[in-house]
This record gives sequence, structure tokens and C-alpha cells, in this order.
Amino acid sequence: MKSTSEPRVPHAAFQGNVWPAVPGEKGQMLLAILYQLEQTQWWSADDLRLHQHRQLAALLNHTWETVPFYRDRLEAAVLTPPFADLGDAWLRLPPLSRADIQAAGNDIHTLKLPADHGSISDIHTSGSTGKPVRALRSQLTLRFWSAFTLREHLWHRRDLRGKLAVIRNSTAGQDMYPDGSRYQYWGSSRRAFDTGPCVSLNINASAAEQAEWVGRENPDYLLTHPTNLMRLARQCIEDGIELPKLKDIQTLSEILRPDVRDICRDAWGAPIKDNYSGREVGYIALQCPDHEHYHAQSEGSLVEVVDDDNRPCGVGETGRVLVTPLHNFAMPFLRYEVGDFAEVGPPCACGRGLPVLNRIIGREQNMLTLPGGEKRWTLLSEGGIRNLFKLAPIREYQFVQKSLETLEVRLVVGRALEGAEEQGIREWMLAKFEHPFEIDIKYMDELPRGRTGKLQDFISEVDERIR
Repeated sequence: MKSTSEPRVPHAAFQGNVWPAVPGEKGQMLLAILYQLEQTQWWSADDLRLHQHRQLAALLNHTWETVPFYRDRLEAAVLTPPFADLGDAWLRLPPLSRADIQAAGNDIHTLKLPADHGSISDIHTSGSTGKPVRALRSQLTLRFWSAFTLREHLWHRRDLRGKLAVIRNSTAGQDMYPDGSRYQYWGSSRRAFDTGPCVSLNINASAAEQAEWVGRENPDYLLTHPTNLMRLARQCIEDGIELPKLKDIQTLSEILRPDVRDICRDAWGAPIKDNYSGREVGYIALQCPDHEHYHAQSEGSLVEVVDDDNRPCGVGETGRVLVTPLHNFAMPFLRYEVGDFAEVGPPCACGRGLPVLNRIIGREQNMLTLPGGEKRWTLLSEGGIRNLFKLAPIREYQFVQKSLETLEVRLVVGRALEGAEEQGIREWMLAKFEHPFEIDIKYMDELPRGRTGKLQDFISEVDERIR
């Protein structure tokens, strides 16, 4: 007989309590936040902004009173208590850069955290921009992080009783092949719901090792970086490794290209659900349950896309992403420039009032510089990249601008390429980048990845003074 049991079973934390289940204190807090998120996602954009500004006013009052770094910045923008009507004054507040944070030191930390926000912990960013930062966060901040994690699971209708496989950790000596690590639950999600097991493998394992491991584990869900997912899917296709239980794939931390979605459908018939987040600021946007664009997580952060004058971009326009986490009273990030660019989208047909980001484009440091000084987005996340893979048996690629006149393409290939194939790659690059660059093809066994296992598909080594 077919089971009629509910896949999202609340975790029962009290002895003898089976149903209706009562989670522990932390789980109760998560369910309280989730209950509200289930309602607020359907609010109008105006109602969401109204409540955002109420929370922002509370954050600003705390910041004014307890964070020395911000007093002068707020006064200069004529932003003073009680912050009841922010208006254009908010737009006068200069964006917060990584360099600002580094220069501020401890002055950007609160002198007095509200006692009920819990203890403070710290986290360090990977420093992919060359400017790593140390961020503080409270237990309350972490509760919201967990709640948005659960929202993402619920939006995409995951059966939390399934097995989750994670290929993300890059710490030497942890989650090592062949066994990886095994956990009974899906991390903090278990505080609110009973879950299945989680298995984890170090992302620095080779593609062949990852494919063997994931085939052996046969998970229901998989989480990893997009570029790692690309090489894993290709390896599974080559090795004939199928994942018959795989329902969907979560990606994070990198720009997701359309060809990654394509190859995952080819390899396993599984869709990708992407999210946009930052270690220092938490969740920024989640992929819509019904479309491939993203919804800003307005209940947790004020997300702005701004032009060169720090004014809001309109629908269809691309600008810099600024994020203000609304509940981090330990170390406020007011209009923090995360370093990415995004395109603003129109209201979503799904009915959610949460703002839409059509696409996340990437960082300014990943822009192409023409000899005249003009900078262009390479837009490798657009569909045209698929044609590159039709030219030759390319497994992985990375483009590097070595100078104003020279591009290097680094390739991992399945076999030695013929002259006609190399010529096809050069012609594709000339058409893509719209300039007669000198093109050097370099073959590699593995592409260089960052300390956290991320891979940039375009790198500019052009001197900043020229750029």
C-alpha cells in the first residue's frame, strides 16, 4: 500500500512525544521564522519594503548607538535617529567596501550586542577578490541562515528523508576519498524536521574519485560548486555512472552557466536549483521554485542593484549588488558591496512579491579589457558557450587575459586536439570577444582552483592601472 506519510516530519525533541511533534527550543525558533516566511513571500512588493524598513530602522538605531565606525558615515548622509523615514537619505549612505572593513578593524563591531541575540562567532571569507574579511555574527543571525536554508528545501519540494551528498569542503585531511564523512542528519535542518543522512567528500578529490564515490553513495540530492559539478557530470558520462535516485542538485558559490544545467540533464536527468549567498552576509537570493531566475530574500536582507551613482537600477538594467543583512547586530553591513553585478528582473509570474534578479553576472575583476580601455562582460554564463563544446572534446576551460592583446585559453581535454579543432576554438574566441586577440591554447591535466575549490572561468591579469 502506498505510504501517505508526510515527508517533512517535525523533529520530536521531548521524551514520549511522537505526534504531533514538538521540536526543541532551536527548532521551535526555526519553525516560527518559517511560518512567517510562508506568508511573507506572497506579500506585495510595497508591503515587503515597508516591513524591511521597519527592521532596517531598528538595525540603524542599534548601529548609531553601539558601532563607532558608522557614526560619521550616517551623519554625513543626514541619516540620524529615529530613522523612521529613510527616503533618499539611505541612497546617500556610501556603499561599504571590503577595504573599508579592513581599515575599520574592531570599530565596525558592536560595543554591546543585545543579550537575547546569543553568543558571537566569526567567519572569514575566502578572499577571491584579494581582500578577505573577517565577519562577526550572532546566534540570531545563524537562526535566520538556517531558516532560509529550510525555505530553499521547501521551495523545491525536497523529501528531507532522502540522502544528501555534499562535495564542498576543501579543508586538508577532512572528508577524504574513498569514504568521505557520514552524518546522521542534514545539519541544522534537523532542529526543525527529521531528515535522512548526509555524506560529504572533499572537493579536491579527482573527478574520477568523485564520480566513483557519488555512484557508490547514490544520493537523492547533491550539493556542490557549478564548475565542480560540470567535471563530475562529464566524468560520470564517460564512466557510465548513473544516479537513479537523484532528484535535484543544489549549486552555490559560483556563477551558474547554462551548459552546466544541460550536462546534468544529460548525465542524470536531474535539474539544478541554484542559490546566491555570501559567507559574510548569508542568503542573498534563491532560485524561484517555478523559474530559473532568482528571488531576493527580502525578509533577511535589503538587496540593492545600483548604477555608478549608487542609485537603484530599473528592470533590465545591470548594476552592482549591495546587501544589508537585517539581523546582524554584531557587525552591521550597511550597503555592503559584495563585488558582484546582477540584472534586475520584472515581478515574477509565480506571484511572490520578492524582488527578481534575472541573472547574477559576476565580478568586475572578471571583465575583459579592450586595448582602448573599454571593459566588457564576457557573459560566459550565456547560452553561446554551448557551441564551444561542439568544437572539440573539452572537459573544462578557463580564459585568461594576459595583456591587452593576448588571451590564453586553458583546456582540459579528452584527447589531443587536431589543428582544425584548435582553429575552431580560436575562431569562436575571436567572435565571442569581438577583438583580434592573439590566442594561446594551453593544455592542462587540471585547472587551477582557489583554496575553497572554486574555479573562475575568466581571469583578467591586465594591470589595474590600465583597466
